[in-house]
Amino acid sequence: MFSLFVCVCVCVCVCVCVCVCVATAVSWPKGCRCMVSHVICLRVGLSPEQPELFLKKLQQCCTVFDFMDTLSDLKMKEYKRSTLNELVDYVMVSRGYLTEQAYPEVVKMVSYNIFRTLPPSDSNEFDPEEDEPTLEASWPHLQLVYEFFIRFLESQEFQPSIAKKYIDQKFVLQLLELFDSEDPRERDYLKTVLHRIYGKFLGLRAFIRKQINNIFLRFVYETEHFNGVAELLEILGSIINGFALPLKAEHKQFLVKVLIPLHTVRSLSLFHAQLAYCIVQFLEKDPTLTEPVIRGLLKFWPKTCSQKEVMFLGELEEILDVIEPTQFVKIQEPLFKQISRCVSSPHFQVAERALYYWNNEYIMSLIEENSSVILPIMFASLYRISKEHWNPAIVALVYNVLKAFMEMNSTLFDELTATYKSDRQREKKKEKEREELWKKLEDLELKRGLRSDGIIPT
Repeated sequence: MFSLFVCVCVCVCVCVCVCVCVATAVSWPKGCRCMVSHVICLRVGLSPEQPELFLKKLQQCCTVFDFMDTLSDLKMKEYKRSTLNELVDYVMVSRGYLTEQAYPEVVKMVSYNIFRTLPPSDSNEFDPEEDEPTLEASWPHLQLVYEFFIRFLESQEFQPSIAKKYIDQKFVLQLLELFDSEDPRERDYLKTVLHRIYGKFLGLRAFIRKQINNIFLRFVYETEHFNGVAELLEILGSIINGFALPLKAEHKQFLVKVLIPLHTVRSLSLFHAQLAYCIVQFLEKDPTLTEPVIRGLLKFWPKTCSQKEVMFLGELEEILDVIEPTQFVKIQEPLFKQISRCVSSPHFQVAERALYYWNNEYIMSLIEENSSVILPIMFASLYRISKEHWNPAIVALVYNVLKAFMEMNSTLFDELTATYKSDRQREKKKEKEREELWKKLEDLELKRGLRSDGIIPT
């Protein structure tokens, strides 16, 4: 039988009272399912009892319940949920609650609740692009713990100099492991938590970057499975944006050795937008990285997956939007050889995406400045497609591109047209000669066959 709660609220005219039910005696140890009887209200404002009551409440919330059994401890689960809600509200509006004794208790409570072994996927062939993720059963409590911790980190009274004793490398390592959770709601909260920790703890920044680096390398070269890649890349986008200039060698190495190889994994579509953003952030910081980045993309260009080709083309356009003319000159030949192959693709979406480059004003200006190099690379493919492609929409786009090239450099266009037609005539002539030669060989073979059979041809 649960005792009745008695709430004694002290109202001060300049203070707003917030009732937070706090046990004055004991917490809820594991295995214990009884509630305490005496309850006190905490008001917003300074009082001698507040710090102690706050600690008691944190200790109570260290008890973790089994949510896989939906019928067990229902009242206790609801009491804990209510307690966590009260803590979240209290942290948002109170002042003076963050004593030095509170830091270890906060980290302890958060650790007890969020750090756990993640369950294996329900299916060994889980496809994050197709299958529904397994949601965390304890989310009613877990969400509130994350909410509380974020408010704690964002508090004006928060002192990293004290918290660093408890929020250390071990804590961060466990936090990063949770990014493999299938539940997207949890990964979203983890993203916010890690971002706050990175911003407030200068001593942990290099460690965080190194561990993210390790996660990505393991993902690319060993497992090809990690649920939180998109969220980690989103955090990295903000981190890269804050890098000081000139960029350190380790940052450049991370770009070339880690971010570029991420393009090779099968699940690229799940995090490509965040990855492309990180790449562009690097190039805006240091334009000299453009050449190794584009050459890296060309090296890993997909050969058999049209969907990935379209993504690569989209990313290349984002890069070209920020490229400097001096850097463009260095990579224009290998780049437009690949674009020429894409334009010639029988998959109309690949060809269409490549042809859309000519709708981009900045890219068009770069092409026009270097038309003497680019036009000879593109011309043969464009001219052939205009006559042979199966999709009328692609043919129409090609005509527009040819028209644009003709307006850019009509003299070169005419020369290439004449050369192309001459080459085609030469090819047709060779093809005809080849056919005639094969016919003669077939006739000769037929005559030999007749002689061997004892038949004398007339």
